[in-house]
Amino acid sequence: MRNHHRFDTALGPHVLLADASRIYALSPGIASAFDEAAAAGEHQAESVLAAAGLYAEPRMGATSLSANPPLRSISLAVAQSCNLGCTYCYAQQGGFGKAPATMPADVARAAIDRLITHANPGERVQIAYLGGEPLANRALVREATEYAVALARAQGVRVAFAMTTNGTLLRPDDGDFFARHKFAVTVSLDGTQAQHDAQRAFANGEGSYRRIIDRLRPLLARADLDIAARVTVTPANLDLAAALQDLGRLGFGSVGFSPMLSSPTGAGQLQAADLRTLLDQMIACGELFLRRVIAGDPLPFENMRSALREIHRGTHRPYPCGAGAGYVGVAADGAFSACHRFVGDEAGVMGSVAHGIDQVAQTRWLAERAVDRQEPCRSCWARYLCGGGCHHEVIHRGRPACDYIRGWLDFCLRAYVVLLDAKPAYFEALT
Repeated sequence: MRNHHRFDTALGPHVLLADASRIYALSPGIASAFDEAAAAGEHQAESVLAAAGLYAEPRMGATSLSANPPLRSISLAVAQSCNLGCTYCYAQQGGFGKAPATMPADVARAAIDRLITHANPGERVQIAYLGGEPLANRALVREATEYAVALARAQGVRVAFAMTTNGTLLRPDDGDFFARHKFAVTVSLDGTQAQHDAQRAFANGEGSYRRIIDRLRPLLARADLDIAARVTVTPANLDLAAALQDLGRLGFGSVGFSPMLSSPTGAGQLQAADLRTLLDQMIACGELFLRRVIAGDPLPFENMRSALREIHRGTHRPYPCGAGAGYVGVAADGAFSACHRFVGDEAGVMGSVAHGIDQVAQTRWLAERAVDRQEPCRSCWARYLCGGGCHHEVIHRGRPACDYIRGWLDFCLRAYVVLLDAKPAYFEALT
């Protein structure tokens, strides 16, 4: 059904109202009547719920964001180059298919000016440093950060910082810098040492895991740093439970799995059989997470934490992320793109630091990419939880992962009901 999703747990039958982002527990009688009516059509099933008083006004409908939303987040590709040779890399070893490039300081300052001077006092903006490998241009990261801090203070704007790094160039003094400016740092690590080294080697073929861990240990030991691990999942590292527990033992506060659905060469892309295995693995990790939370010893499984948080808050989205709306990627040459994955890609051109957001391109993007205007999304019960999938992946590969996404969200809905009953205190910090 398009607007309802029925699911069961040990606590009984439930239903999600998709366009209200609301979950109802059903009595056995109402559940039976609903299921019987659903065989005749969704409208009839909805009437059963309405007669029982289980109704909520639609919140979304076929809507998209208003034209020209304010810019509140940017990513700076400060170094379009990399010292690793990951074959699946969306950035094609950092250069996005072109010669390596380094962002000049004036481009970084101009992008930061665009972000901060157009924000209202008290508002929060975010700057992320990406690449390639951003620490290959450490000097600009530090200069741009100090510039942004000073400008934000003068404007009365709050600014947050983030970085995604491969970890091979980290130094102890980076920890002091990250802590001083409250960076959220994400390190790309593809699981256990064997899993990681098979996928993320140096250009000469040497594995990178040992060097990364050696450089990370001083940072992971600090209580004043927020360090997350991001695991790119390919057919070669589908043992997620081993990766989750190994990275958790190392001290990461967050471990997230990101399926490889679209790479420039096709290398590492998950196929149908891989996605079925991925779903089984994610659910196994989720079940382990539930047991550990209930026992008072939670795992840092970010996919699960994020899903539970969004379900609890009733998050409702017409897009999968802020790409091309409140967020743009900035290339080394100052070109704006819908996000960091679209650097150098005509499909996501969005203006430049010199001329600002291309409002015609942005308006067209927001109209075309809204989930209710996508097929088969508009007929899917999960559309407002999913948002339609990563724009870059959908544009370049389509939607091979819809069954996986629905399966994962179905599990998360059931897990939410169980955890809310067994450990309501878990959600107190999320309200």
